[in-house]
Amino acid sequence: MNIEPTAIAGVKVVQATPFADHRGVFQRVFCDRELEAVIEGRHVVQINHSRTMNVGAVRGMHFQRAPHAEMKLVRCLRGKVWDVAVDLRADSPTFLRWHAEELSFDNGRMLVIPEGCAHGFQVLEPESELLYLHTAHYEPAAEGAARYDDPRLGITWPLPVSEVSQRDQLHPFLSNEFRGLPA
Repeated sequence: MNIEPTAIAGVKVVQATPFADHRGVFQRVFCDRELEAVIEGRHVVQINHSRTMNVGAVRGMHFQRAPHAEMKLVRCLRGKVWDVAVDLRADSPTFLRWHAEELSFDNGRMLVIPEGCAHGFQVLEPESELLYLHTAHYEPAAEGAARYDDPRLGITWPLPVSEVSQRDQLHPFLSNEFRGLPA
């Protein structure tokens, strides 16, 4: 696994090296030894899977507040998505900046989203499936979100947004007073 930094501290891209032969493809999804420099002693405690049917659909931008903040490691198992991390950390030099990666089974890329960053994605191929590895258990009282179309974030989605859940549409825009999530 090759680990590539991005312009946002802690947001990383992990590139798996697939093994292909006449039978198909084998790819390592997770290895705590190879990813120790990324997970730094954290433990994966929850694994989630999602399937989103329609091209253009957006899910996000979700996060959990401290003390239940989580690192997410996100990989596409089927289809293709535009995966986005947004830095919401107070006092971060990249506060409110976003980074996106195209994730697919074929490219073998995984996006690492650290605590204090929101996560969301747009579906680029029908029936896209994501696998999420979390370093904290889901805690409903700690859940937070920013709007996928918040002008303060300025996320450039590659396709017109075709659908968003009612819940995600109801998230408020970040106020001008929002100074970030505490560590």
